[in-house]
Amino acid sequence: TPRNRLLAALPPDSLARLWPKLERVEMPLRQVLHDVEVPIEHVYFPESGWCSMLSYTEDGDAMEVGLIGTEGVVGLPVVLADEFDDLEAIVQAPGDAFRLDAGALREAMDEDRDLRHLLLRYALVHHGQVARTGACNGRHHIEDRLARWLLMAHDRAEGDEFPMTHEFMSMMLGVRRAGVTVAARVLQKAQFIRYERGRLEVTDRPGLESASCECYGIQRRASDRLFGGNKVPYRR
Repeated sequence: TPRNRLLAALPPDSLARLWPKLERVEMPLRQVLHDVEVPIEHVYFPESGWCSMLSYTEDGDAMEVGLIGTEGVVGLPVVLADEFDDLEAIVQAPGDAFRLDAGALREAMDEDRDLRHLLLRYALVHHGQVARTGACNGRHHIEDRLARWLLMAHDRAEGDEFPMTHEFMSMMLGVRRAGVTVAARVLQKAQFIRYERGRLEVTDRPGLESASCECYGIQRRASDRLFGGNKVPYRR
């Protein structure tokens, strides 16, 4: 059974037709899966690890606007009948994935209503995540936003501990490093997380959820609805 929740949610016949076209590949740290305004040749169904969708400004600064792990697929413009994206998809936590040729996905969606229906529903859920991220970044305090982002990362991680730096978190949240440092200290003092030497551990998941804004719960419920209300954890 695939660990990717989209593949696992397909009817057996749909998965059987798609299976011979899938290629298992590694996703090394910082690998760019697709770049800005470059034709997308493959889509990726992560089996472990996760990818960030980054938006760049003219001066080269980047900010994360979306996060995709085992619940989704990287390369959504292909699902939506396009071949370009104005976002960069980069691996932020290494893992592996099933890779599928973009043309093969288009053909499969044309031939399989169940596959098309599921992927379009996921595209809507991911759109909600991006929209919620924009609203959250504009309205909520850094501590709330950091807690939300750490919960999203924890959902997609293999365990309670994963690599993390203040520089990386500041880029993900679009704030100065000093602000992230203060926010991380608040969460660590509350004993929700433990952070040292570029690694972060979630030590109190319920506490971290209490520190997050409502945005995390809203987006998580939308994802659970996609999979029929089955609240299976992202991590298995």
